[in-house]
Amino acid sequence: MNSIKNVPARVLSRRPGHSLEAEREQFDKTQAISISKAINTQEAPVKEKHARRIILGTHHEKGAFTFWSYAIGLPLPSSSILSWKFCHVLHKVLRDGHPNVLHDCQRYRSNIREIGDLWGHLHDRYGQLVNIYTKLLLTKISFHLKHPEFPAGLEVTDEVLEKAAGTDVNNVFQLTVEMFDYMDCALKLSESVFRQLNTAIAVSQMSSGQCRLAPLIQVIQDCSPLYHYTVKLMFKLHSCLPADTLQGHRDRFHEQFHSLRNFFRRASDMLYFKRLIQIPRLPEGPPNFLRASALAEHIKPVVVIPEEAPEDEEPENLIEIGSGPPAAEPAVVADLFEQTFGPPNGSMKDDRDLQIETLKREVETLRTELDKIQLEAQRYMAQLKGQVNALEAELEEQRKQKQKALVDNEQLRHEVARLRAAQLEGERHQGLREEAEKKASATEARYNKLKEKHSELITTHAELLRKNADTAKQLTVTQQSQEEVARVKEQLAFQVEQVKRESEMKLEEQSDQLEKLKRELEAKAGELVRAQAALSHAEQESQEQGLQRRLLDEQFAMLRGTAAEAERILQDAVGKLDDPLHLRCTSSPDYLVSRAQAALDAVSTLEKGHAQYLISRADASALVAALTRFSHLAADTIVHGSATSHLAPTDPADRLIDTCRECGVRALELVRQLQDQQALLQAQPSLVQTPLQGILQLGQELKPKILDVRQEELGAVVDKEMAATSAAIEDAVRRIEDVMNQARHASSGVKLEVNERILNSCTDLMKAIRLLVTTSTSLQKEIVESGRGAATQQEFYAKNSRWTEGLISASKAVGWGATQLVESADRVVLHTGKYEELIVCSHEIAASTAQLVAASKVKADKHSPHLSRLQECSRAVNEMAASVVASTRSGQEQIEDRDTMDFSGLSLIKLKKQEMETQVRVLELEKTLEVERVRLGELRKQHYMLAGAVGTPSADEPGRPSAAPRGGTSKKPPLAQKPSVAPRQDQQLDKKDGSYAAPLVNY
Repeated sequence: MNSIKNVPARVLSRRPGHSLEAEREQFDKTQAISISKAINTQEAPVKEKHARRIILGTHHEKGAFTFWSYAIGLPLPSSSILSWKFCHVLHKVLRDGHPNVLHDCQRYRSNIREIGDLWGHLHDRYGQLVNIYTKLLLTKISFHLKHPEFPAGLEVTDEVLEKAAGTDVNNVFQLTVEMFDYMDCALKLSESVFRQLNTAIAVSQMSSGQCRLAPLIQVIQDCSPLYHYTVKLMFKLHSCLPADTLQGHRDRFHEQFHSLRNFFRRASDMLYFKRLIQIPRLPEGPPNFLRASALAEHIKPVVVIPEEAPEDEEPENLIEIGSGPPAAEPAVVADLFEQTFGPPNGSMKDDRDLQIETLKREVETLRTELDKIQLEAQRYMAQLKGQVNALEAELEEQRKQKQKALVDNEQLRHEVARLRAAQLEGERHQGLREEAEKKASATEARYNKLKEKHSELITTHAELLRKNADTAKQLTVTQQSQEEVARVKEQLAFQVEQVKRESEMKLEEQSDQLEKLKRELEAKAGELVRAQAALSHAEQESQEQGLQRRLLDEQFAMLRGTAAEAERILQDAVGKLDDPLHLRCTSSPDYLVSRAQAALDAVSTLEKGHAQYLISRADASALVAALTRFSHLAADTIVHGSATSHLAPTDPADRLIDTCRECGVRALELVRQLQDQQALLQAQPSLVQTPLQGILQLGQELKPKILDVRQEELGAVVDKEMAATSAAIEDAVRRIEDVMNQARHASSGVKLEVNERILNSCTDLMKAIRLLVTTSTSLQKEIVESGRGAATQQEFYAKNSRWTEGLISASKAVGWGATQLVESADRVVLHTGKYEELIVCSHEIAASTAQLVAASKVKADKHSPHLSRLQECSRAVNEMAASVVASTRSGQEQIEDRDTMDFSGLSLIKLKKQEMETQVRVLELEKTLEVERVRLGELRKQHYMLAGAVGTPSADEPGRPSAAPRGGTSKKPPLAQKPSVAPRQDQQLDKKDGSYAAPLVNY
């Protein structure tokens, strides 16, 4: 009985299996056979039955997972024919396979691209075709993923096309361009295939030719609907946009039309295509898009695939779909029993019934086990799906990493471009500086020419004075001639008297006649005397009037020439008020005050000269000299008033410019009056005094406030400030060590490493500054000892007060910068400050130490060893400051997180919206940056003004005096430096006392 029971189990074990695993195994085996037969190295076209099985497999599993699992194992890099047939099969799978095939192929884009790039670099005929075919497949995948409205077969209705294009003309424009790109890839593949066929002299009936021509069937199926869709979209674009705007689209369409028509014509003539596909014929010419009615004349080209005869194929069980093993047929069971146990009889009937019941129970048990196996298979499938999802997530993460790397690469490229632009900007500034130097040289030459002209005017004036002396001499000679005429008249009168007496003596008898003659003679003599006197007086008056008139004309001509030259000088000065090149000129309020005061004195002198000239017209030399001096001083005041306004706050600067312009207008009106003889009498030089007094008052307002420090105290102040600077640096080093200890307890990991690196660089910088201050103190003592002679140290400092004040200012700047650096480092470590504060403080310290070195070395011996050590210390400070900046920036980049810009999940509308929001944000930041730059410029102007005569104050001191005004005996302005800025380019180092003196006008 035991052997009987085991027989059915053995029978069942010999049955063919129909479990889920067997079904999957059979499916994978079938797909592997089809793929290996379809994609091989034989130079023959792919058989349709193998391709059809692969396509049915994608519909069975609703995707191309199995296809790609076998495809990626093919040795595609080893054979170009194998790669060509792989591309052909992939094209057919994309067109006719399940819709999910597109998404599965998207995951393997990189594999497709690598195969194309590999064969594109090799000189192989099929390899070049593979390179072009992969580009077409990638374009097709991208197009259908971007526009899911179009299936892979590209067959949609006109309504779906209108819905996909939408109403936005920009979307229609973009969709047309993408279809043009799609068509270009397809036409390029067809042209390459035909070119190789012509080169190889192959015919379409040979297997090598058919291997190349077979993929063109799918290309024809893609090109036909693409042509129809582009025609529709082009007519829609021409209904919305001007014809000139779409000229490029029309040219591109015409070129594609002729290429596609030629492709269809050549394919129709080949016997290979005639039995496989019916190719439509295109019209003789392209549609006329400029005529809207031409759309009705357009006929959609239709590709027809004729019905194929069934191919002979081996009997294979392609796909079996079953839910479990079929029930055993009763006849089969009966036959088995008869063969095994013989014919049934009545005595064994009960045993057989029991056996049948046992078999039924075993069948039920097997069914239960089958259900369990199916549940287990489903669980395995769920696990596999989970693994697939995990792998997809990992692939997505790698894609994000790649995107981040691309973004970083783009940022680095922008940084390189910015650095190149900065280099070009530096070169441009260098060119501008050279041009400014050339202009300064030209201005200097012009000044020399004006100086020579002034010398010529002085020489001319001296010549006129000599001519005036000669005229006076001629007048003296004329007076002497008049005296001789008087003597001749007296002699004549005396002779007449003699004749009269002789006549009386000789003609006494004829007294009556003589008396009568005497009376007549006396009458005639009186008339003669009167006539001679009148003649002499007339001649004298004529000569005097001629000389006086000539003298007055010469004096007025000299005055008019001087006034014309003065008018030209004043016009040049007034013109510079609005000259853009003059905007970079700067001057100090001290010098402006001295110029305005001198101009007021010149106005008083001019007024006196004018009054003298009106009283005595014979001599205009005093008026000419006063006018010359007044014109130069007034022009100088106007120019320096404009230059001073460039460093002044906005309100005082505007008032100063207006006052200078008013001064120029009144001065020009005065010199024009002096050129006219009639207006000369009404000229009023005192009218120019009012604007000059206004300029003087504004200049005094702009002068910085100077503390009253006696020169005798400067030496003590120097020692005090140097000691205070050293103490501040020592305290800074100690505070940095405290901050470092706090950072070790308060942070860990990357932040601790960054903080230690920054604080170590700050400590090195403080040590370098301390060494520099010590060396500067030694050099200062050497300068004092070598330069004071028999005088005391206090007398040496008092004698060189400006150099001393420059040293004080530089020392205070260094101490102030060290204190600020420590405070910024403390805030950065405590996460309450910004890294940019450390960078700015480092720059401030570098500039302050440069100022201290410049103030120290100006009186030092160039061969002094202390000077050499000071310069080495200065270089060390610059290197340490650069180290602080570098460590700060690297730490900032190491700590701050950078968000990865991933826009893959955004739609076109959301991308456009975020782009607009980003543009708005960029404009707001640019506006804020512009406002802050203007504010920075105003702050620097005000700082430059306040530092013009006062050293830089510390945090709790207002400042110290640094120089005497320019209006005094010294012609140099004070040391005008900020604590963080080295001497400006428009300042000159005075070799006598170490101050930085601005030139009269800085161009």
